[in-house]
Amino acid sequence: MDVKSILEAVKNGTLSPAQAEEKLKTLPYDNMGFARVDNHRKLRTGFAEVIFCQGKTPEQAAAIAADLAKNGSNVLATRTAKEHFDAIKRLLPSAVYNTAARTVSLEQSPPQKIGSVAVCTAGTADIPVAEEAAVTAEAFGCEVTRIFDVGVAGIHRLFDKIELIRQANVVVAVAGMEGALASVIGGLVERPVIAVPTSIGYGSSFGGLSALLTMLNSCSAGIGVVNIDNGFGAGYLAGQINRLLFDKGGK
Repeated sequence: MDVKSILEAVKNGTLSPAQAEEKLKTLPYDNMGFARVDNHRKLRTGFAEVIFCQGKTPEQAAAIAADLAKNGSNVLATRTAKEHFDAIKRLLPSAVYNTAARTVSLEQSPPQKIGSVAVCTAGTADIPVAEEAAVTAEAFGCEVTRIFDVGVAGIHRLFDKIELIRQANVVVAVAGMEGALASVIGGLVERPVIAVPTSIGYGSSFGGLSALLTMLNSCSAGIGVVNIDNGFGAGYLAGQINRLLFDKGGK
């Protein structure tokens, strides 16, 4: 429960002042020793804390997920291994694993899907990062259209989908190698483009650095760039922009 829900529960008599005090003790965070779970984040930012599982034990990830769920939040965990999912699933049986995105999610209160985000990849190898972006944007309440394998090596594939891409409020362009996809899309649409460089490529791509520098140096206007392989960051930002446009009367 958040502060507003607690106050309403006290007002309508379903929660005593003493019970409300106990609930408020979990705000702004639960100190679990190895983690301080930020139960206030949705109040501040509109979106609950997300669990980054890389480097966490399965037991730690599961305990954080259970705490978020206990306090009424939807759960999204990124960079998970199968062991993280198994541990979370034991505590939260309704949790869902996306193997491509490496995410675990639990929607206790499914968000209203609004607006539109297009997630595009240059190649099939970029799909895991793109899926992380798509799952994050969906958790944020966005309608997501996935448009995969439309890279510049066969640019006619992109032109075949450009009208569909133009219908989105925000475009996420995910590419490795030289990372040209974002620049091309940026020159063809009147929407903000979030460029995501991936670590896909041969040796001189330097684990995504080549794509990152290409995207940062794009001559197309209206492009923002997130870090290498940061599908979560792109999906989150796309969700914020999409919601802002929708709140201002967008579609």
